[in-house]
Amino acid sequence: MTIFRKAFIIAVFLFANGFAFSQRLPQDQRATTTKFATLMQLIGYYYVEDADQPKLVEDAVIAVLKDLDPHSVYIPKKEVERINEPLQGNFDGIGVSFQLYHDTIMVVSPIVGGPSEKLGIRAGDRIIRINGEEATGPKINNQFVTDRLRGPRGSVVEVSIHRAGVNGLLDYSITRDKIPINSIDAIYMVDNEIGYIKLSRFARTSIEEFTDAIAQLKKEGMKSLVLDLRDNGGGYLDVAFELADQFLSADKLIVYTSGLKSPRQDYRSTSKGVFEKGKLVVMIDDGSASASEIVSGAIQDWDRGLIVGRRSFGKGLVQRPFMLPDSSMVRLTTAKYYTPSGRCIQKPYEKGAGDDYRKDLYNRYKDGELFHADSIKLPDSLKYQTSNKRTVYGGGGILPDVFIPLDTSFASKYYIDIQRKGLFNDYAMQYVDKSRTELLKKYPDVKTYVAKFTDDQKLLNDFLDFVQTKGIERNEEGIKTSGSYMTTVLKAMIARNLYSINAYFQVIEKEDTDLQQTLKILKNDAAFSKLTFVK
Repeated sequence: MTIFRKAFIIAVFLFANGFAFSQRLPQDQRATTTKFATLMQLIGYYYVEDADQPKLVEDAVIAVLKDLDPHSVYIPKKEVERINEPLQGNFDGIGVSFQLYHDTIMVVSPIVGGPSEKLGIRAGDRIIRINGEEATGPKINNQFVTDRLRGPRGSVVEVSIHRAGVNGLLDYSITRDKIPINSIDAIYMVDNEIGYIKLSRFARTSIEEFTDAIAQLKKEGMKSLVLDLRDNGGGYLDVAFELADQFLSADKLIVYTSGLKSPRQDYRSTSKGVFEKGKLVVMIDDGSASASEIVSGAIQDWDRGLIVGRRSFGKGLVQRPFMLPDSSMVRLTTAKYYTPSGRCIQKPYEKGAGDDYRKDLYNRYKDGELFHADSIKLPDSLKYQTSNKRTVYGGGGILPDVFIPLDTSFASKYYIDIQRKGLFNDYAMQYVDKSRTELLKKYPDVKTYVAKFTDDQKLLNDFLDFVQTKGIERNEEGIKTSGSYMTTVLKAMIARNLYSINAYFQVIEKEDTDLQQTLKILKNDAAFSKLTFVK
């Protein structure tokens, strides 16, 4: 089929479908729809050269959406499945977390219950061949691995693995299966009464994960909870509603949506909450968006708990997905989110998705908002009241009840240079790779590791020698400023490679100033009650 013939068919398709759809639109919109379809038809018939009509249409769609609002987006067909995957909560594959280490694929950990774990594949194993193809060297990147290890459920992939202490390669035939993607990164008891949950996204599996986590923590004696939503960019609206429902008694408004062509819809709590009583603190920052803001806003407006940290991102636009004829997708903004008190979560976007909107977070940093609460300037017209008549503010994002300034005291140029080169991760991988068996024998679980790993100075000195071999000269002033923090990061990275990402958060807690300040507030009953008006 010639390019002209393809273009003609596309134009006719657009014209026919556009015409049929336009019959349901007002006269002026019908004229616009027909106008575009006619233009594409004219290009197909008369343009001087062959025109890539699918690309022209795609470019036009992108340009149109760009002029609407910052969050209406076009998603090409090839990206639809990849973008949805983290929120769906699973994918088809062999079930390993991996990192690229010295031009090889190193298994960081097999996913519990996945096909690789069932076959005995271990952390530290290196995948040398995939379906007979060499899988080492400079050609290896994340896309190479993903393309070869993922595949339809039930299909088989052959891998050859090098394992330390074993002569020759170990061959495995792995039958791919559904692999869960956890949305909770960390669950643990901070002390005998305070539980901690770090939620990274609002995915299809989040509520089941959360209720299981609460049950686990309650068995360990939890009476108070820290829910960490920092850097949680959101996810599904219904999952946000269900999570907020876990903390509120029945028939409380959690959030409502409203738009010009979308009538107001209220989302109210049920009687099924798993943590309706007990002290609650929600941690947020400028990376907390959308679903995170729905939960935070509901907790704050009902005085159910305390919101601590820094002003959240301010994404309060509801996107509805619409599939296009070629299986690409448009996520079109159809409404806005409002908290129970009537606050609109969305920050202003008068100039669309332009520089002003994109630079908002940078401007917050430049204007001092991340360091000083009084740098946030909001008019009285944006004042609202919670259920206990406390004043809260609209105008974009959720303002915390307790402001915690961004801590940059540890961030010397020396530390930043090391971090940018990824040397913390490289060293931790090397450290564990050399001594995994010995380390696990000495520290069989993360609690033992946290309590008994005391070689801090030796670890730091060895790391700094390693850093020097990578071209970064030793800097005593930088070590003085960042040494303690770097040591904790190293220990946390080692713990992650030995055990799980959950272990990382248990170790890094020591240097997490936001969390440490949160715990001080939570442990002070009088101060907590005064701040939240909890009776």
